[in-house]
Amino acid sequence: MPTLVAQPYSLSLNPVLTASGVKGKPVTSLSSEGDGIFGYIQSVIHDKQETESPFMVLDLGVVMDLMDKWRTMLRMVQPFYAVKCNPDPSLLGSLAAMGSSFDCASKSEIEAVLSLGVSPNCIIYANPCKSESHIKYAASVGVNVTTFDSEYEVEKIRKWHPECELLLRIKPPEDGGARCALGRKYGALPEEVPTLLQAANDAGLKVIGVSFHIGSGDADSRAYHGAIAAAKGVFEMASQLGMAKMHVLDIGGGFTSGPGFDAAAMHVNKALESNFGNEEGITVIGEPGRYFAETAFTFATKIIGKRVRGELREYWISDGIYGSFNCIMFDFATVTCRPLVMCGENMVPMCFKDSKTFSSTVFGPTCDSLDTVLRNTQLPELHANDWLVFPNMGAYTTAAGSNFNGFSASAITTYLVYSTPIA
Repeated sequence: MPTLVAQPYSLSLNPVLTASGVKGKPVTSLSSEGDGIFGYIQSVIHDKQETESPFMVLDLGVVMDLMDKWRTMLRMVQPFYAVKCNPDPSLLGSLAAMGSSFDCASKSEIEAVLSLGVSPNCIIYANPCKSESHIKYAASVGVNVTTFDSEYEVEKIRKWHPECELLLRIKPPEDGGARCALGRKYGALPEEVPTLLQAANDAGLKVIGVSFHIGSGDADSRAYHGAIAAAKGVFEMASQLGMAKMHVLDIGGGFTSGPGFDAAAMHVNKALESNFGNEEGITVIGEPGRYFAETAFTFATKIIGKRVRGELREYWISDGIYGSFNCIMFDFATVTCRPLVMCGENMVPMCFKDSKTFSSTVFGPTCDSLDTVLRNTQLPELHANDWLVFPNMGAYTTAAGSNFNGFSASAITTYLVYSTPIA
């Protein structure tokens, strides 16, 4: 039996609604004739008028559409969702129900995925540098594929998980100019590859393939050509060293939805055909995180304070860069918002074109002046108890939030909806 296996592929609504992490939770259908996600957010705010707590809305229909597009455009690539991007249990469970496997980087992430009933054969431990206790845990639960890029890691794996199969993480020739260039931290250099292959072989460990990552966030997808060609070179080098034939290629993550994904899929498919088109028995996997999570989540925050200085408007909201908006600092994200304002007893969206706008600053709730979400942005006149709604807030947001100054990112509620009814 192969160590890495793909989950059975499904794209129907019922398995998602009955998946671990989703089953038993309310899931609201968004009418195509209504106000969609903003109408739903209005209803949540109306039902909880006294709350100041921010909340997320996860649209399962968006996730299903994204999985359908992945399966259509990257047929050769099995998705292993990168849990670090957003470990929301409902997202993990729905992805598992749709046939995704998982990229985990720690004991806790492995535990979270296994708790949903996912087989350990559907997990890759994709962290090139692991603590010994986490390696021992992976061995105890049967997670038997991991990555490495140093001789020190080979020795730890030999000692604590000798049955584990390895993917050699290489540094791509080009990093794609991504917002987060992971090659600065991980990936064997070309001159290091022969030594690392030999070290693993001498340790009695089986190297079954190669992994790489061109970088996360707006990477130039043309970099896949050089990266996949470099991986093919490692396959050939292993054969020249007399090692067992490699059969797994991990092309990493960094995918985004929208036109960027179309370009990435085109370049990946062309590079795979050029370098592995004549190879048999090759399993290609990818580690999408942002692709599935980013656009599926919408975030709502309440305005809890205001200050006017001439034509400048300053607002305080109920979350900030130490919470869900840490993506601004660590993921170099650019966020946008849409106001929901009180009109009598109802909350209604405000149309910018019908209102005078002011240069505005939006602060988070902590006492740190660094906690600033938006600067010099044009907003209409708003007031305390109005709300700001931020789309595309699923990637590296709540996952990396803290409890600084007593504001807990872990306390944020996530509501479930689906916008694309599928029979």
